[in-house]
Amino acid sequence: MERTGLSETDFLDGESCTKEELLKGKAVTHFHSCIRRILREEGEEAADAFAEELFRENPGLILVSTELGYGIVPMDPFDRLYREKVGRILCRAAEQADEVCRVVAGLPVCIKGEKA
Repeated sequence: MERTGLSETDFLDGESCTKEELLKGKAVTHFHSCIRRILREEGEEAADAFAEELFRENPGLILVSTELGYGIVPMDPFDRLYREKVGRILCRAAEQADEVCRVVAGLPVCIKGEKA
């Protein structure tokens, strides 16, 4: 919120918000949880299609997501798919974004954009 000037009420929660809310929202936390819900309920193609629609219809949306790619590769096939899908979608988002920041131990590390 400090970096964006947005208030807490401007941030949607990816664990519970709808696709329609995301298409019109300003920012979303737990974006990875939104992808997980779509994968579980609608499948891989639906997750890809929604990501493309989201990037096209709401290019200014601020995404906040947890890094899932570190650590041991999950044994469960769905968990592996989820982890890979979130990573791929976030890579596409980063390609299109004006600014990309990683937060490590509460400190922003800008890797793309004006402050990089």
